Amino acid sequence: MIKKDLALQLAPRVIDLVRARSMKAGEPLREQTFAQALGVSRSPIRRVFALLAEWDLAIQEPNRGYFLKQGAGQIQEAAVPCASDPFEDFYLRVVDDILGGEIPAHFFEAQLLRRYEVPRGQLLKVLNRLASEAMVERKPGQGWGLKDFVHNTQAHIQSYRFRMAIEPAALLEPGYQVNHAAFAQARQQQQALIDGEIQTLSRAQLFQVGAQFHEMIVQCSGNVFFIDAIRHQNQLRRFMGYKANIDRTRLKAQCQEHIHLLDLIESDRREEAAQFLWRHLDQVGRLKTDQRAVPEESQI
Repeated sequence: MIKKDLALQLAPRVIDLVRARSMKAGEPLREQTFAQALGVSRSPIRRVFALLAEWDLAIQEPNRGYFLKQGAGQIQEAAVPCASDPFEDFYLRVVDDILGGEIPAHFFEAQLLRRYEVPRGQLLKVLNRLASEAMVERKPGQGWGLKDFVHNTQAHIQSYRFRMAIEPAALLEPGYQVNHAAFAQARQQQQALIDGEIQTLSRAQLFQVGAQFHEMIVQCSGNVFFIDAIRHQNQLRRFMGYKANIDRTRLKAQCQEHIHLLDLIESDRREEAAQFLWRHLDQVGRLKTDQRAVPEESQI
């Protein structure tokens, strides 16, 4: 079970690499390439490829290996299940310490080994995960560094302002096509959160569900520039999402707003949906960045 959990944990990161490299359907999936990029051995990568085949994202050809079945732009976030991470508690402890300013902008592995008293292999797995999430980076020579975005409150505000510009605009694209299967799955997922999963899922899983929802909404626009932009924003805002999800009292209302947004889009009221989404992002953004409300005249 632990082995499968590790593969489930790595699967979204493999998908992120597929997208970053704009891989096309039919391209081979090389174990060594992904193993090196994620800092793991080839065995868990092989298990990830098997999962991708189960999810109809890849195909295995005898004596040839695995090949991508869907291109990077076709893969829906909802196709990759949320994973449990055997190091989740330790990972979130490091996240909390970074957000709390307990870990300096430049640090060495030895410092964290002394601080946490964990095996080096466990620490490296967490650091590699943070690196894949664009929150830390290995410095040339020795040591690690936090990305500037992590503690830049203004950048978080600007991120939400950017999303307020592109996500409603995506709804108004002339080629917008509702993916009814993805909408049904998203509706079920949001209702499950309302029914109690808000209290049981980890912060990482809650963030992933929310990021999947917004990416799915934008992906229906068919505009590759909007889609790439929302994926990049989801990657950057991950830490702020973890911090905000410590307080779960607001999340139920957000899920109810998500379901209302689905209702508006599916009833072909996309202009109304775009205005509602703008207000939703404005309110959530101010809550998560703890900023004063924007002036009334600047709202739509």
